[in-house]
Amino acid sequence: MSITQLLKKIIPFIQPYKKIIVFTFILTLLGSFAAQVNAFILRYTVDSISDLMVEKKALKDGFALLLFISMILFSKEMLNALIQFGQKFYGEKLRIFISRDLSQAIIEKILTYRLAFYNSTENDSGKLQTRIDLGISSLTRLIQNFFIDILPLFTNAIVALSVMFYANFYVGLVGLIMIPFYFWVSNLQAKKLSGFRRNMRTYRESKSSRIINLIESITVIKSFVNEKVEADKHAQIQFDMTENQMQTRKVSFVFDSVKSFIEQFGVIMIIVLTAYFVLNGQISLGAIMFHIMLFSNVSAPIKQLHRIYDEVNDALIYSEGFFDIIESKHEVEISGNYKPEKITGLFELKNVNFRYPNGHQALKNINFTIKPNEITALVGLSGAGKSTIINLLDKFYEPQSGHIFLDGIDLKEYDTHFLRSKIGLVLQKNHIFKGTIHENIAYGLENATKEQVVEAAKKAYIHNQIMELSLGYESDAHLLSGGQQQRIAIARLFLKNPPIIFLDEPTANLDAIATEQIKKSIDAIKKDRTVIIVSHSISQIIDASNIIVLKQGECIENGTHEELYKNKAEYYSIFSAMANSLNIEKIMTTFD
Repeated sequence: MSITQLLKKIIPFIQPYKKIIVFTFILTLLGSFAAQVNAFILRYTVDSISDLMVEKKALKDGFALLLFISMILFSKEMLNALIQFGQKFYGEKLRIFISRDLSQAIIEKILTYRLAFYNSTENDSGKLQTRIDLGISSLTRLIQNFFIDILPLFTNAIVALSVMFYANFYVGLVGLIMIPFYFWVSNLQAKKLSGFRRNMRTYRESKSSRIINLIESITVIKSFVNEKVEADKHAQIQFDMTENQMQTRKVSFVFDSVKSFIEQFGVIMIIVLTAYFVLNGQISLGAIMFHIMLFSNVSAPIKQLHRIYDEVNDALIYSEGFFDIIESKHEVEISGNYKPEKITGLFELKNVNFRYPNGHQALKNINFTIKPNEITALVGLSGAGKSTIINLLDKFYEPQSGHIFLDGIDLKEYDTHFLRSKIGLVLQKNHIFKGTIHENIAYGLENATKEQVVEAAKKAYIHNQIMELSLGYESDAHLLSGGQQQRIAIARLFLKNPPIIFLDEPTANLDAIATEQIKKSIDAIKKDRTVIIVSHSISQIIDASNIIVLKQGECIENGTHEELYKNKAEYYSIFSAMANSLNIEKIMTTFD
C-alpha cells in the first residue's frame, strides 16, 4: 500500500473532525512563526553586544538590552506553551475519536461477514485480533503524531527555510540542497526496512495465534506431557523475531549514521559560508548564529525523518491487514429482501452442490424435502455432510449450484436477518457469553423481562438448578456444567420462539442424566415446529417423522425409521452399530 492509497482510506475517518483539524493547522502556523523568534533575537543580541563592545560601553548600558530580550523571549515562551498544549490536546482528541471510529467500523464490518471468512486459516482469532489491534494503534499513532510532531516540524522547516532565503539567498540555497540528500537516504532506509517490518507483522500474528491456541489446548498439552515441545515451538518464533529485530536495528543504525553526517556537513557549510560573508562585510556577526539556528529548525524534521518513516511504514504495513479485513467485500453475506408474514418451514433442496473454500466437496447433487411442522433427522457417518446442510439452510453458506427453497421461495431471496430470526439453532457446544445466567438467557429476546426469562428457564428444565446457586439468575453463567449450559441455549430458543429449529448434536459428549434432561427440554420445544435434527442418539432419531440418510455428501436413503430399517441398507448398518454400541442385549437382560 502506498502513502496515497493510505491517505484515501483514512480521509473518510478524518472528515467528521474538520473543525479540530483547521484549528490545529492555525495553531501549527502560529507555532512555526514563534519558533523563528529565537533566531532573530540571537542575531539582534550578538550584533547589539558586539556594538557595545566596540564602543567600549559599560555593563549598565546593556541592562536595557537584556531586559528587552528577556521580555520578548518570556512572552514567546508563554505563547509557545499555549500553542503546544493546544496541538497536543487536539491531536490526542483526534486520535481518540478516530481510534473509536476505526474500532466501531471494523466490528460492524466483520459482523456482516460469512462464516467462510472466519473459517479461513488466515483469519483465526489470534491473527484477526493482532491485525485489528496493530492496525488501529499504528493508524491512530500516525494521525496523532502528524498533528503533534510531523506537521509542526515540517511547517517550522518551511518557514525557517523561507526566512533563510529572505536573509541571504546563498545560505538558504545550502540549506535547501541538503534536504533532498536526507530524504533520499531516509527513503532508501524505509525500503530496506519494509521487508523486516512485514516479517515482524507475520511473526507477531503467529505468536499471538499460538499463545491463544496454547491456552485453549493446555489440558491436552499436559496430558501428553508436551510442555517442552510447545515451549520449543514458541522459542523458535521468539528466535526468528529476535533475529529480525536485530537486522532491523543494524540497518537503522547504519542509515542514521549517514544522515547524521549529512546534517553535520550542512552545518559546516553554513558556518563557512556565513563566516565568509561576515569577513567580506556583507552580513553582521550575529548573522552566523542566526543562520545556524534557522538551519537547525530546517534540519529538525530531517533528524526525525527516520522516526517519521518508521511510523509511516508501520501504518502502511499494519494497515494492509486492517483494511484487508474491513474491505473484504466478497466476504459480506448476501441478503435478499423477501420477508413473508408467516413461515411454515417447507424446505426443498434441488440438485444442491457445495464445496468449502478449502476445496472439500461436502455435498453432491442433494435432493430431498423437509416437511413443515414435522421432525426430520439427518443421519450419516462423520463427514457425510449433515452439519453442512444445516449451515446451508441457515444461509451461513450458499451452494455453488442447485437451489434451496423455503415455502416455495428460493432461500437467496430471503432477507438474511429476517430468516435467522425465524430459526433457532442448538449446537453440540453452545457459546456462553461472559455475564450472568439472566443475561445469557435474555440474549434470545431483546428487552426480555425477568418473568419471561424465568418462564423460558422452566420450560428448559433448568430453573430449579439455577435457584440452587447462591446468586440465582445473577450467578456467573460459566459456573454451569456442560449439560446446564445446553439448557441455557434451549431456554434462549423458548424466548426467541422460532417456527424452525435446527438441532446439531445437542446431546453429544454429555452424561446419561444430562442427556435425559436435555431430551426433555428438546421434546418440549419441538411441539408445533419444523425441526431438523442431527444426532447419533437412537432416541432422537426414531422420534423423527422422516429420516434422511447421507453418505459422503450424497443423499442415499429417505423415509421413516421402520421403512429404512426394513431396507437393510446404509441406515440399517448405522442404526445397528448405534444399538450394538449401547449393548442393547445386556440392557434388555437387565430389565428382564
